[in-house]
Amino acid sequence: MAAVTKEDVLQVLKRIAAPDGRGNLVSSGIATDVVVNAGRVMFSLQAEPSHLKTMEQLRAVVEKQVAAIPGVERALVSLTAERAPQPAAKPPPRGNAVPGVRHIVAVASGKGGVGKSTTAVNLALAFKANGLRVAVLDADVYGPSMPTLFGISGKPRAGTDGKTLEPMRRFGVEVMSIGFLVPEETAMIWRGPMVMSAINQLLREVSWGETDIMIVDMPPGTGDAQLTLAQQTPLSGAVIVSTPQDLALIDARRGISMFQKVNVPVLGIVENMSYFTCTKCGERHDIFAHGGARAESARLGVPFLGEIPLDIKLRQHSDEGEPLVATEPEGTYAILYREIAAQVWAAVSGGAGTRPSPKIVVET
Repeated sequence: MAAVTKEDVLQVLKRIAAPDGRGNLVSSGIATDVVVNAGRVMFSLQAEPSHLKTMEQLRAVVEKQVAAIPGVERALVSLTAERAPQPAAKPPPRGNAVPGVRHIVAVASGKGGVGKSTTAVNLALAFKANGLRVAVLDADVYGPSMPTLFGISGKPRAGTDGKTLEPMRRFGVEVMSIGFLVPEETAMIWRGPMVMSAINQLLREVSWGETDIMIVDMPPGTGDAQLTLAQQTPLSGAVIVSTPQDLALIDARRGISMFQKVNVPVLGIVENMSYFTCTKCGERHDIFAHGGARAESARLGVPFLGEIPLDIKLRQHSDEGEPLVATEPEGTYAILYREIAAQVWAAVSGGAGTRPSPKIVVET
């Protein structure tokens, strides 16, 4: 069977009349952002906010017709509105909204470049090392990192029900990312509503197993995608990652403020790249200053979870898809992350269900 192409999809869309009777879905500009990769098709339908209910019916029909194209393994069609619909009067329920998942914790930062994704993957592996069942959702659609950090390649398989995807697995952790579905060089030129539709499908249309805690690697910043994800996902709490310098802490404050405004508990701050100890002379260098996150947590009244030093080994293992918590389980970094994981688990679960990990003091 020949591989499905973008032109194959466009031909089907051209045979579907636009809702207003003026042309078809392609000529009217309603169908946009068509991406085809390895049998998976993704695109959006433009919708007026006042017509979302009608367009949702059309979306389901279109998705079914595209899924029937020979060679299509899965179709993902989302609605995009220039103006977001009014939020529901009541907030979405928190708790077990994702079947089988007990707690969902966001790992977030106010800006990029502070090591948020590296922290997320090692924190997830620390929960696993502490005896918990763990899953990871890569919610950074524009810059997915989990395939690289976990060292996973390939495509997810369809679930036994034919309606869901099986998560990828490594180191005993279930992982899902848009990076498994599109080539890494593909630019995701999507508007916010399509991004949120993709994230919601990755979250709710995946066959997650029984999971004690799911780590969500949030996109950096505090924009529409981050805010909507915080509002629509049943988060048990959020962990904020920052480096010590003032510029990063300013953005960390914005991240904390966002979660507080949507009533998501801030479980604490991690100071990443806290300091560097020279491997030759043993001298300590506070490259990005030091202690700023601890002082900020005290000022804002949120827990300070710990300091993660800057180390070339951590960077090398991350680039190679061999996270230190998994590959050096008795090493310094594994113990540091396990201590942070133990604090987070105690906060979301009341302290039950995990072994306390030993504290460690790094001599400088």
